[in-house]
Amino acid sequence: MFDIPFLDLPPMDGASGTVRLPGSKSISNRVLLLAGLSAGTTVVRDLLDSDDTRVMLAGLRQLGGTIEAEGDGSVRVTGLGGRLQVQEAALFLGNAGTAMRPLAAALAVLAATQGGRFELAGVQRMHERPIGDLVDALRQLGCNIDYLGTEGYPPLRLSGQPGGRLTTAAPIRVRGDVSSQFLTALLLALPLVSQDGPITVEVEGELISKPYVEITLNLLRRFGITVAQDGWSRFTIPQASAYCTPGEIHVEGDASSASYFVALGAIAAHGGRVIRIEGVGADSIQGDIRFVEAAQAMGAQVQAGAGWLEVRRGEWPLRAITLDCNHIPDAAMTLAVMALYAHGTTRLSNIASWRVKETDRIAAMAAELRKVGATVVEGGDFIEVQPPARWQAAAIHTYDDHRMAMCLSLASFSGLAGAEVPVPQRILDPRCVGKTFPDYFEALFHLGQAAPHRIPVITIDGPTASGKGTLASAVAHRLGYHTLDSGSLYRVTALAAIRHGVQGDDVLRLPALARSLQLRFQGERLLLDGVDITDELRLEEVGSMASRIAALPEVRLALNDLQLSFRRLPGLVADGRDMGTVIFPDARLKVFLTASAAMRAERRHKQLIQKGISTKLADLRADLEMRDERDRNRTVAPLKPAEDAVLLDNSALTIEQSVDEVLKWWQQRNPF
Repeated sequence: MFDIPFLDLPPMDGASGTVRLPGSKSISNRVLLLAGLSAGTTVVRDLLDSDDTRVMLAGLRQLGGTIEAEGDGSVRVTGLGGRLQVQEAALFLGNAGTAMRPLAAALAVLAATQGGRFELAGVQRMHERPIGDLVDALRQLGCNIDYLGTEGYPPLRLSGQPGGRLTTAAPIRVRGDVSSQFLTALLLALPLVSQDGPITVEVEGELISKPYVEITLNLLRRFGITVAQDGWSRFTIPQASAYCTPGEIHVEGDASSASYFVALGAIAAHGGRVIRIEGVGADSIQGDIRFVEAAQAMGAQVQAGAGWLEVRRGEWPLRAITLDCNHIPDAAMTLAVMALYAHGTTRLSNIASWRVKETDRIAAMAAELRKVGATVVEGGDFIEVQPPARWQAAAIHTYDDHRMAMCLSLASFSGLAGAEVPVPQRILDPRCVGKTFPDYFEALFHLGQAAPHRIPVITIDGPTASGKGTLASAVAHRLGYHTLDSGSLYRVTALAAIRHGVQGDDVLRLPALARSLQLRFQGERLLLDGVDITDELRLEEVGSMASRIAALPEVRLALNDLQLSFRRLPGLVADGRDMGTVIFPDARLKVFLTASAAMRAERRHKQLIQKGISTKLADLRADLEMRDERDRNRTVAPLKPAEDAVLLDNSALTIEQSVDEVLKWWQQRNPF
């Protein structure tokens, strides 16, 4: 996951390939709670690893459940058997509604009958998400629940005395028109207190998000409880219900997350391209799989099988649609962004639940779509989107909402919509996708395609030991870009030459060695044939050989294509001696370091001493000056600043100060 404050998305013009979806958040947290309440051990396969599931797992551990991670990514949950193991706990549940609502209900009924005191809290936004209707329903049973902040909202205190009894004979009434999670919470909790008779829940008003209740009912059956259902207004839990572990359960891929890649295929899988989505398909138990129908209505070509989807662009531009989205409330957000590529005005209605999610999603979506140039009309339970007449680069605010970040990333295909000048988009706080899909942007960049000149490059050139590699790595980390340490390629070639006994002037064997390199960058480490050789590359013998062979045109040509291949989405920071002059002459920002030989020698001396390598400062300085002279005067790609390079004297700057300076220049070259 990108751990950065913002991520710039260059204009992309196509997409193809295969993506494997993470497990469904809705299924994952329901399964974890059911396993935690059951007697015995449940092995959960393909569990989503995200912020929301982590807070649920942490909560179950606090309550006395046993959680064991298995080597294949599965989780083994030994549950409580419906009996509290601790009587007091304070649970922090982040912004996970799928943890807050059902845990509140389960702990409320358990505390009321077995005794206990539990406090449930989350982030500020969780404290702005209503829970009053669920609390009112639980109070009908006789549960003791106190608000610790604003009435009707978390945080909550749940308490009770051992031997307490609940009133379960009369139907429990709960509103269904705010969030289906209130009904789900009751259905998951009430089997724990059904010893004296069946318990009925009646829904007031129209139940929204029915497919999510279907998921709940389906999973309850997997854990041994079949709820009697009278339409969508009345649900009855059988008397003496008891959770029974299925032993093992598989979490299917997240259908809501699939919507982004279905949309990606509809927008960008053209000219024979195809997007294959694995982990969810025609056999899904999730209601959001019906997003496929909406995408097809807009023009997408979709084929589906058990556990897979394949999507291609069909009609183009996409067709605008008018749709009641009650059946796909979360996935409907993706339709709002697809509307940017449609002919006409798209209207999505019956989406009032957007208002009480991680943010007010109707207001947020309207604001951010307008930033990219769309015309938007919003109402209490609808949104209308007309595509941009003129696309605009925008810094997209994500409101700490994972779905806002993932949806709006699809606005980076403006060139396909006919934008005269395709524009980039900036996603603020991309880390928020960790709630459900930590690797979303990596998956997007794996599938997305862009013309090389659209992929941004920053070059950082300079003499030996000027700190190019350290600075480039730090800048790349801050931007979420790839790195290319071109000097390391020459050092690897030099190391390979030394190992194979190849002389530094052998213009036949050296290029062959260079072309055969099997390299992989792993952060600041470099692996050759799978073996970490980072430290060996810093040996003076290797550096001296690298400087000699770097002057050979045959070696430089052999490494040229390899260096160009590092230009990948979302961008590249390349360091070396000729990145800005020869390899990437079209780089948007070129930096040339001018630290003095004396300062560079001191830095190198300190590095070698720290590694236990004995050397003399005077010898290091003399060697650096000799290399500078050789590099400046070589006939091929001599060491010099590009004409449009920015000079940075980093002699007296810390690495953080140097990074800040480069990022300041970079910001000046961007439209955000």
